[in-house]
Amino acid sequence: MSLKAWLGIDKIQKFGQIVKEIGGVKAVLRKRYLMDVTRVGTLVGSDKFGNRYYENNEYFVPRNRWVEFPDKVWLDYDATQVPPEWHSWLHHITDDAPSVKPPPTQSFVLDHKENTTLDADKKYIPYSTTRTKVQGWTPGQKPQFD
Repeated sequence: MSLKAWLGIDKIQKFGQIVKEIGGVKAVLRKRYLMDVTRVGTLVGSDKFGNRYYENNEYFVPRNRWVEFPDKVWLDYDATQVPPEWHSWLHHITDDAPSVKPPPTQSFVLDHKENTTLDADKKYIPYSTTRTKVQGWTPGQKPQFD
């Protein structure tokens, strides 16, 4: 064991390299706030939603691939914002990234859209032609009995 490793100087040097690669202390703090982790890697590709995908094989296998969401979503990101082809690469289902080997396209497959059930104006509400068995009470209105 070297003196550098024993004193932890190698860790400080590694942190300095990470800060330099990310773009300074302010960029590191911003990334840390958004992602809860500070790591760097090689950009593998991006998708049509603006997500950027990275890989760094210095980290252990389940954690060596990750996605950075665009600034427009800020902290409102979730897993439905990742398209299926990139999901399979992130979870090590495929070895080749979609930017290297695009998946085959079928005419019957719809474009990927994120889950919008929490947006009141975009969520799906089914239309029903039957009357409900229980009517909600509205103030100022007499109850109707059948």
